[in-house]
Amino acid sequence: MSPNGSTSDSAPPTDFELMSTMIRKLALLEVKVKAQALDIQRKEKTIAVLEKKLELQKKSTGQTCEEELTKMCHRLQKQVWEMEQFLSDYGMIWVGDSAEGDSDQPGTDEDEADQHSSQSLWEPASSRVGEFRMNFDLVLENVRELNVLAGDGESYVKAVPGGAQLARHTPIPLQLYSNGIVMFSGPFRSYADPSTQQCMQDLMDGYFPSELQERYPDGVPFQLQDKRGEEYKVQRTREDFPGKGKALSTEQFLRKLPKAVIKAGKVIDIRGSIREHLQESAGEAHSHSVTLIDTPALQALKERLDQPDRGPSEATGDISTLRVKSEDGEKTFILKMQVKQTIGDLRQYLDKHRYTDSAAYNIISVFPRRCYDDDARTLADCGLTPSATLLLQPR
Repeated sequence: MSPNGSTSDSAPPTDFELMSTMIRKLALLEVKVKAQALDIQRKEKTIAVLEKKLELQKKSTGQTCEEELTKMCHRLQKQVWEMEQFLSDYGMIWVGDSAEGDSDQPGTDEDEADQHSSQSLWEPASSRVGEFRMNFDLVLENVRELNVLAGDGESYVKAVPGGAQLARHTPIPLQLYSNGIVMFSGPFRSYADPSTQQCMQDLMDGYFPSELQERYPDGVPFQLQDKRGEEYKVQRTREDFPGKGKALSTEQFLRKLPKAVIKAGKVIDIRGSIREHLQESAGEAHSHSVTLIDTPALQALKERLDQPDRGPSEATGDISTLRVKSEDGEKTFILKMQVKQTIGDLRQYLDKHRYTDSAAYNIISVFPRRCYDDDARTLADCGLTPSATLLLQPR
């Protein structure tokens, strides 16, 4: 009862009502649990199917990738083989980078033979000349092999105006002496020359000389003459230019030339440009004086020339010709001296024709770089024979 005596509208629920409410909620929860269990089962089935598909996809993808890589490897190997065949047809071989070479794979004898047979014709800068040693037998053997590569004795098609014709390679004359070589028609090349050493080193290494690469890019045969038992001697005779020459004046020489020529649409004055060049040369020659110093050896040579019936004297080979340039380069002294004379004798001759107040000087040679300060040594001991060029240098 309320304080005013009225009855309350809401009575507490009975046990039956509470039980009914609980049963309804439990039923709803059971339904939800069953629905969620069915949903979980369905999702598990879906996951299982997706896992199977993923596994199949991985297997198929891996197999396809492996097949593609295998095909690519075969294709690349075929390309490499075709390129090697192409290079081999032109007498070359691919060496690649030595740092990346697969040294793990042992090569067979056939590979080594193929590599040797397909050596390149030209290997610029591949031959390193250290301490040069001439091997005549090796040069002869390699030249024979190079002649085969260059097609010695074989005919080839040569393009000519209006068609083509068969031609043969013209071999290069090469003579081997004990002290040097003669290629083509000369000049003589000593083994002490670095270019000659490089040329011979290329041949000893089995390659065509690199100095001929620009002129003969496809190689050229050699006509070799083995004269290793002979020493080449430069023959100099006084009868190289027999008779008397006729000197022409500048104007007489210019009158023999055309006045002008037309080249590339321009008129070029030939006589005018050559006249200016001759005048400049004459001015330079006038500014640079050459003095022939009178010596006993020079007098002896003049006496022999005045007596043509007299045979050549053995003492002629004992005379050395020296060209000495002054400190300022304005004067050149030419001396004929006996090889047994000394550096002191040379200084006496020079002092007579130099300025009296000139400072002390050294006598040097540029190649090889050497200073001749020992007045007691002879010209022969100093290697100043049969001729030499010297310079005077202030001390």
